[in-house]
Amino acid sequence: MTDDRREDAETVAEIARKAERKEAAQRHGKRSVWFGLGMFGLVGWAVAVPTLAGVALGAWLDRAAPGAFSWTLALLLGGVALGCLNAWWWVSRESRGDD
Repeated sequence: MTDDRREDAETVAEIARKAERKEAAQRHGKRSVWFGLGMFGLVGWAVAVPTLAGVALGAWLDRAAPGAFSWTLALLLGGVALGCLNAWWWVSRESRGDD
């Protein structure tokens, strides 16, 4: 296959992918600004709740079983990490059909 034919085939494939994306977007309709705000809120809560739960549990453990390190700080970082994974899961779930 010559370079020109290969480039033509790649161009045709690119146009086909763009056409499929456009048709899928038209089928699903336009997402409103409320969808974006809702997703923004969902991501915020998905991070905030595990973070605050980690802080609360860590503060309780620091009072109940004081040690050489801070449970509050450790569980704060754990809650943020868990919250970020949670937010990533929600965003990837909602954008699954946006290929």
